[in-house]
Amino acid sequence: MPAFGNEFDNDQLPFTDAVRAKTDHLYPKVAKFIPEIEWRVHAPYIAAINDLKREKNAVILAHNYMTPEIYNCVGDFAGDSLQLAKEAARTDADIIVQAGVHFMAETSKILCPEKTVLIPDLKAGCSLAASITGDDVRLLKQKYPGAPVVTYVNSTADVKAETDICCTSSNAVEIVEHAAKEWNSDTVLFLPDQYLARNVAAMTDVKIVTWAGACEVHERFTAEDIRELREGTPGVIVLAHPECPPDVLAEADFAGSTSGMSNYVRDNQPKNVVLITECSMSDNVASENPNVNFVRPCNLCPHMKRISLPKILRSLQAMEHKVEIDPAVMAKARQAIERMIALPLTRQSMYTHERAPEVAAVEARA
Repeated sequence: MPAFGNEFDNDQLPFTDAVRAKTDHLYPKVAKFIPEIEWRVHAPYIAAINDLKREKNAVILAHNYMTPEIYNCVGDFAGDSLQLAKEAARTDADIIVQAGVHFMAETSKILCPEKTVLIPDLKAGCSLAASITGDDVRLLKQKYPGAPVVTYVNSTADVKAETDICCTSSNAVEIVEHAAKEWNSDTVLFLPDQYLARNVAAMTDVKIVTWAGACEVHERFTAEDIRELREGTPGVIVLAHPECPPDVLAEADFAGSTSGMSNYVRDNQPKNVVLITECSMSDNVASENPNVNFVRPCNLCPHMKRISLPKILRSLQAMEHKVEIDPAVMAKARQAIERMIALPLTRQSMYTHERAPEVAAVEARA
């Protein structure tokens, strides 16, 4: 079981014949990662959650970083944060449970204001999203008047509300260039991830002003880590998330969002691959690509790992914790997201190894 904050795990549900009948078809999806003795602990929660979803007309959005038993066995939609929010907007479910972190639940609520959105643990935060506030953005806009604000979707609702247009890690370059043209500015404020900003700056002539935010998982990877992985597994294909530092991307074969990395593996079927991102994702992509060998460096996100099967069940049972956002904030934040969604973007990845990044961004303080 995950090790972070599972205060409901002591209330173990029994593994019965009824549970077996409801879950046996799911076990093959995770058998490679979960031993049978551990499955007997997970299965009763999986059965109870799936029953309750049908009863309450609920769906679970499972981020790519969720553990395999959540991602494969109770998640109705799986993907990156924006994919999940889009799926939430299309579903006819009354209740959305976000198996992810708080900013993702906010994004779901922003795009689905009429639905009940639940987050199983209020402490499931994000170091990147917590690095900046709406007040910080307002001060930056005073310092750089006329410069459009491009904000990564990994941010809070109040920050999105101060934003001109949002972006994801896969479309960031195109969004920055669009914003510079649309707002007639040679400078763009790109918030809050300093590494994604520096990687974007290497691929555009637009002047990038960024904030000193970072994902605590991705910033721990180093170029030396990548070189050691290549020495240990000659010929391994290295896929890196663009929240990693530029020197890490310079050592990679491909850089892209979690969905971009997943699609790369699916489309190319490399013999050996390593995903430079949160380590649970390797298990989830591996389950869909049984012929690919995954080398697994393991940087866990402690916030993602706060979400567990017992907490998801408790969330549905007690209808907690409901995500509430001020309507005025929500309307402004929705505009920034919808501007991004409306653009016909084509870029599939940040770059390949032929185009290694060079640092070209300016750091700002409010």
